[in-house]
Amino acid sequence: MENPSDLKYTKDHEWVRIIGDTGVIGITDYAQHSLTDIVFVELPQVGKKTEISKSMAVVESVKSVSDVFAPVSCEVIEVNKELEGKPQLVNQEPYAKGWIAKIKILDKNQLNQLMSKADYDNYLQTIKH
Repeated sequence: MENPSDLKYTKDHEWVRIIGDTGVIGITDYAQHSLTDIVFVELPQVGKKTEISKSMAVVESVKSVSDVFAPVSCEVIEVNKELEGKPQLVNQEPYAKGWIAKIKILDKNQLNQLMSKADYDNYLQTIKH
C-alpha cells in the first residue's frame, strides 16, 4: 500500500493528517502489517493531553501489544469509536477508516520534526530486511 503524500510520519510509524490546528492520527501500513491481525484498540480519552512521543493509545494484535505515540503535543478531541467493534479497520484501511484519534495540535512547530512521504519511504528502506 502506498503511503499518502498528504500525511506527516514518525519513526515510530504513526501518521498525522493536518487540517488547520487539528490533526487526525493513526498507524502506518507498515506498522499494521508488522503487527499482523489487530484484535483490540485502546483508544485515548477525549480531553486527554499528551506530549510529543508519549504513549496515547494501545494497539493489540494476535502477536503483540504496541503503544501508539503522539506525533506532536496534543489534546484528544475525538476518537474513532468504530474501532471498538471493528479493530480490524486499522489493518484494512490504516489511512482512512482505521484512524485512531482527532487531536488539537498544541505546538505547531513540532510538525517540522515529522517526515514527509518521501522521507518516510526512505526511512522504511533503511529498516526493512
